[in-house]
Amino acid sequence: MNTLQIKAEGQRFSLIRDRLQRDYPDIDDVTLFDTLEGVSDLADQLQLLIRSALEDGSLIEALKIRAADMRARVSRLESRVERKRALAAEVMREAGLPRVVAPDFTASVRPVSPGLVVSDEAAIPPTFWVPQPPRLNRQELLGVLKAGTAVPGAGLSNGGSTLAVRTR
Repeated sequence: MNTLQIKAEGQRFSLIRDRLQRDYPDIDDVTLFDTLEGVSDLADQLQLLIRSALEDGSLIEALKIRAADMRARVSRLESRVERKRALAAEVMREAGLPRVVAPDFTASVRPVSPGLVVSDEAAIPPTFWVPQPPRLNRQELLGVLKAGTAVPGAGLSNGGSTLAVRTR
């Protein structure tokens, strides 16, 4: 069953119906559709088409559930990666081990520069706002803070370190 077959059968059905109504103007609907059912398989084709659409709808719903489950799994794996990397960096820092070299990767603990921490956007002076649409120019604000100038409502994080891993 394909689209062209169903459309062609629908047109054939309409032609036969119109011809029967023209040749037999006093035919009742029950007799007309019983006759059409005997000479056309349009109803069977439509039933197959609708069942196929229902099955596709069920598949869509199942795939949505599966996709949501997979997104949750990705989220759990991302959290696990972050925890493992943080643990490795912490242990390497505590052990004073700057680098781990393996045949397939090299890992090192690298410093992270302090990041921007906005505690109160309303207190930040207008010079750090871009007008259209109003938004905070975070790069400029970060640069001023790193240069040592105090800005109300903003500050720098402590920075820290991160685990850098290069694979071969």
